[in-house]
Amino acid sequence: MRTNLDAVWAAGDCVITHHRLLGRTYLPLGTTAHKQGRVAGENALGRSARYAGSLGTQVVKVFDLVAARTGLRDRDAAEAGHVTLTTQSTPDDHKRYYPGAQPISVRVTGDATTGRLLGAQLVGGLTTQTTKRVDTLATALFHEMSVEAVSELDLSYTPPLGSPWDAIQMATQDWVRRHRSTGASA
Repeated sequence: MRTNLDAVWAAGDCVITHHRLLGRTYLPLGTTAHKQGRVAGENALGRSARYAGSLGTQVVKVFDLVAARTGLRDRDAAEAGHVTLTTQSTPDDHKRYYPGAQPISVRVTGDATTGRLLGAQLVGGLTTQTTKRVDTLATALFHEMSVEAVSELDLSYTPPLGSPWDAIQMATQDWVRRHRSTGASA
């Protein structure tokens, strides 16, 4: 956040930022700008705050659909040098026997060599809690979890809102099954 000028700090859309998976990148997002602004402000006051980096987590509502992403898409990950495996799953957002269950499309990208989670994209209806789910995956990415470890998370459950295995856990389990069937090592 420090510039080459004494006592001048830069943040937000006017700076190259630290991406936790790519290193440096341009990422003009409101959440990034707010976090960087806080760090720059604290440092301007003489403190020593650090920006932890971004994952590019985004969400958009289009009519009755919500699309979200975090981390890298398979193409981005491959360009960054990862051997990738990406799966697409469409689990329901909650138990089907409870009225109103809707499918949520989840793409999971992981490193086929290490098993590390690299990114995810989700699309679901307005009531599918897509934002909650992408935030859970962003937390897993932030802490450098493996795709398989996402299934070990203790996530909330009640039939009208989810399943004992959340939709993102079902999607990561699909990734693990595919990973094992391709013979990739992790």
